Amino acid sequence: MTNSPNHSGTKRPRRKTRWFVSGDLLTFAMVFGLMGAVYLLPSDTSLAEVQRTGNLKVCIPPSYPPLVTADPAEPGYDVSLLQELARRMDLRLSLTQNPQMGRDFNPRNWRVTRAQCEILAGGVITSLTTQSFLETISTEVATGWAVVLKPGASLQPDMQVGVLPGLGGLDRLGLSSYLRANGAQGVLRPTLDALEAGLVEDEFKVVVTEALGAGQLILRHPDWQIAWLTNSLDRFNLGLGLWKGDLTLKRAVVDALSSMEGDGTLDALRQRYGIVPIDAVADFSS
Repeated sequence: MTNSPNHSGTKRPRRKTRWFVSGDLLTFAMVFGLMGAVYLLPSDTSLAEVQRTGNLKVCIPPSYPPLVTADPAEPGYDVSLLQELARRMDLRLSLTQNPQMGRDFNPRNWRVTRAQCEILAGGVITSLTTQSFLETISTEVATGWAVVLKPGASLQPDMQVGVLPGLGGLDRLGLSSYLRANGAQGVLRPTLDALEAGLVEDEFKVVVTEALGAGQLILRHPDWQIAWLTNSLDRFNLGLGLWKGDLTLKRAVVDALSSMEGDGTLDALRQRYGIVPIDAVADFSS
């Protein structure tokens, strides 16, 4: 007796085969559809547009020493860097001051637009929060609360500490709480010169300010010591900000900065503006 070709066991495998084939076709269709959609996206013309106009537009704060200053002869680290960057890219540099910048580290509060600038500089932190809004490029400059001490001095409980809050968005409440928790009294000074005078005249043995300002004091007094103030307060890396998706422009900027790093230009600018590496950490003695 022969098996009937219509037996139920002979047709099910064929239906399974058809199911897997149709499933594979659906997968292939989705993959190629997504690939096709990528090609339909508008191309990134950010570099081409800057080259077409010959103009590199940059937004900066009115003042954020030593990154941005009001002195044309010494315009600041970021401005000098951008001047050289534009020269190497064969572009003109056009600077637009934005008074909202420098007040905090959140670029969403600065009210800048693509029409105003292609690059933001003078206080852009390269954090994950910023990177959700901007493309960022580190300039290897760090900031945070730093302490400057005269030779032989150290942080001691119950001492007076000169404090310059600075223009940046560092956590002033965190600093104040840290000093109070260690019995230290923070005495505010309005300018870097006033902070320096207090240390020169022994009004204080120790002063605290943003690391960029602390570096200026070390530039003026190489025998003074600099350190990060404790490990419990935030520190940030600074850099340049570009608009999301401007990848061709970003690659060109990265290439130019790599060239400047390789030939010693960036190191010379750091020394010129007193942007010093900080290796030590200072805390209150027990």
